[in-house]
Amino acid sequence: AATAAPEVTGAKLGFIALTDAAPLMIAKEKGLFAKYGMPDVEVLKQASWGATRDNLVLGGEANGIDGAHILTPMPYLMHTGKVTQNKQPMPMAIVARLNYDCQGISVAQEYAATGVGLDASKLKEAFAAKKAAGKEVKAAMTFPGGTHDLWIRYWLAAGGIDPDKDVSTIVVPPPQMVANMKVGNMDVFCVGEPWNEQLVHQGIGFTAATTGELWKGHPEKALGLRAAFIEKYPNATKAILMAVMEAQQWCEAMENKEEMASIIGKRQWMNVPVADIIGRLKGDINYGNDRVAKGTDLYMKFWKGGVSYPFKSHDAWF
Repeated sequence: AATAAPEVTGAKLGFIALTDAAPLMIAKEKGLFAKYGMPDVEVLKQASWGATRDNLVLGGEANGIDGAHILTPMPYLMHTGKVTQNKQPMPMAIVARLNYDCQGISVAQEYAATGVGLDASKLKEAFAAKKAAGKEVKAAMTFPGGTHDLWIRYWLAAGGIDPDKDVSTIVVPPPQMVANMKVGNMDVFCVGEPWNEQLVHQGIGFTAATTGELWKGHPEKALGLRAAFIEKYPNATKAILMAVMEAQQWCEAMENKEEMASIIGKRQWMNVPVADIIGRLKGDINYGNDRVAKGTDLYMKFWKGGVSYPFKSHDAWF
């Protein structure tokens, strides 16, 4: 049976300049929103996850956005009022998962001699020495309670470093991570690609671990929509989903990775050289610090293995 036509031809969807927003970028670039009856969908760059939250609260009709590429826990945090102004609940829904894996935990070059990797305990002594010298040890993530916050805390704690006592956690938007590490604003960070790969290429730091090494096949970004939009426009919601899911299938195919990198690297999307995107997209990981792994299965998963389905077990974990 043919799906009923969308009630509207447009919607405003936010994204952050990250490789894992590719399904939204590709759906727009390849005309997939138009294919499913929504040619006027706008895919709008957001400055930070905080801005994404604020624009979702506003909504598309009030110059905000209707939905977004978003950190998986954020819709729960907004829905329960944990991260909204005056703790006001903002009804949200996760309609699809966008991807698994391929975020990174990266460390400033000054710690290269520690040889730190998946085991964070190699940083314990260096961090303690820095604190003893009266300096602050800073760990950066992208949003309190977001996936990057959870991954870096887990990694530090597993290595015997208390993320609440032994380091100061700071919030930095993903596209600003590399510039901030360059001027010494943090010692370690967790962020999505292409920023870890760019950091390595610029010789500012190295990747200790990719998040798929912490938890293989972990859920990462989601497509979150305002509950009010879904209730008002159920057919438009389905059309958005179909376009994004078709884009996810396209993004998954290894033969499309080169074209994908050239598209998402464009100025209006990530504004990043293809060289900073393509390696990890294919599973070729230059960790920096003289460590290279080719042809790994640590690349970002967009479709294969039920990626797009928002499993309740994942919701329960978060």
